[in-house]
Amino acid sequence: MGKEAIIERILFDAGQEAGAIVEEAQKQAESRLAEAKTKAAELKAETEEEISERSKRISEGKAATARLDSSKLLLAEKRRVIDEIYDRALKGLLSLGEHESLALVERLLKENAEEGDEVVFAADYPHIAKAARLPVISEKKLTVGKPQGTGGGFLLRGKVCDKNVTFRALLALDREEQESALAAKLFG
Repeated sequence: MGKEAIIERILFDAGQEAGAIVEEAQKQAESRLAEAKTKAAELKAETEEEISERSKRISEGKAATARLDSSKLLLAEKRRVIDEIYDRALKGLLSLGEHESLALVERLLKENAEEGDEVVFAADYPHIAKAARLPVISEKKLTVGKPQGTGGGFLLRGKVCDKNVTFRALLALDREEQESALAAKLFG
């Protein structure tokens, strides 16, 4: 075997070995590429799932906030309606005719006044002079003080306790007791 044949054989073997190395490198590259594609697909699926869940949570949170805000607005409107009812009731009590108004005040004095109490009529009560001369005033030995405050009706100042018998206070007490029933009747 001559030199040339040996060199040819070495070159041939080197070419074969280089081809095998290149082929193995290509197989490894393809395998790594396939692995990378699989991992990328998994990561993409996880990310999409996470985005979907996060989007759902955000959407549910916004829906809950919207429901809460809606409920608050509805409740505020219901309160406004009930406020208006009681405001109109107070105006109605303050604008009662003289006879009805005095009859109401006399009944309230009989029910609430103790002997010797001081009656202080609200400054906006329109029939103070006539109410001060009601028979119950002398029957229970009540004194009449200087008018003050607002809300119709009167205050009773007594030895044991003071009582607020203004129309505004009576309506506030009625509201505490009846608001739920009134709301149910009005709004279902």
